[in-house]
Amino acid sequence: MSNGSPGAPVVHGFPHLDTVRSAITALYRRLSPDGVHTYGASLVPADAAFSDADDLHLGTQRVARALVQHLRLPDARMIVGFRAMEHAASVELTAGPEYFIELNDRFRTHRRDIGAALAHEITHVLLHRLDLEFPGTRDNEILTDTVTAYLGAGWLLLDAFREDAVSRQKLGYLTPEEFGYVLAKRALVFDEDPSPWFTSPQAYTAYTKGRAHALDDLRRPPLTAAGWAGRRRYAKDRRYAQDHPGTGADPSVPYTFDSGREGLRVSFPCPTCHQRIRLPVRGRTVARCGLCRTRLECDT
Repeated sequence: MSNGSPGAPVVHGFPHLDTVRSAITALYRRLSPDGVHTYGASLVPADAAFSDADDLHLGTQRVARALVQHLRLPDARMIVGFRAMEHAASVELTAGPEYFIELNDRFRTHRRDIGAALAHEITHVLLHRLDLEFPGTRDNEILTDTVTAYLGAGWLLLDAFREDAVSRQKLGYLTPEEFGYVLAKRALVFDEDPSPWFTSPQAYTAYTKGRAHALDDLRRPPLTAAGWAGRRRYAKDRRYAQDHPGTGADPSVPYTFDSGREGLRVSFPCPTCHQRIRLPVRGRTVARCGLCRTRLECDT
């Protein structure tokens, strides 16, 4: 895991959003909706709690076991050590059942964040076993952060984000707001509110910004919940597509139109899993995403 150096500049905003959305789609494809829903309960704060009074190695093993159990890795054993290193943590991916995780020496005295570092590394093990990966280190790390958050352990990574006048810390490759976005996407699916678990005020702020972005996904045409301005723009684009078949898509909007023997059709991303959905342009309809099974009220 990178970006673990205290004091390093923290990137904000949503620069990796396309990759994050692709990661959510890939997770649903690999696990199926039923598989994703087996992670309906997030890791509870008590399972990752770590005080200075706890024995370092026993406490680390306890948190690692809790994360292994949460991520449904029943026969995986994590052997955790500490050493001086550039990054926050690393894991040796093998056939198992034993996996060796190394944590940065600074976690010896920053124990409250050991759970966050372990969550990311143990998710690497899960993805390795699922044979789910993205090409390139950067995108694969974004996949790992996204899956950690979506499966209920990644709120720890966001809570490790702290920033004040004299110091700053962030774990993972996602920005704080992107972590908030993924956590909010999860919260909408599982009717969950992770905000009481945050001990970092900066984490809570980032979550609210990410949540606002996640809610915007539910208000984009052709969904009926779209606002007046979005609906008006959609109607204008639809008329243009009808009058100019074969016109290229506008990258500033999430939907595209195409013409065929059956008439005009619209394609747009599912607001839950981001798999693209294709519907005939016929007015009000109720669709169901073929991947995550979300029921969608649309006005095409």
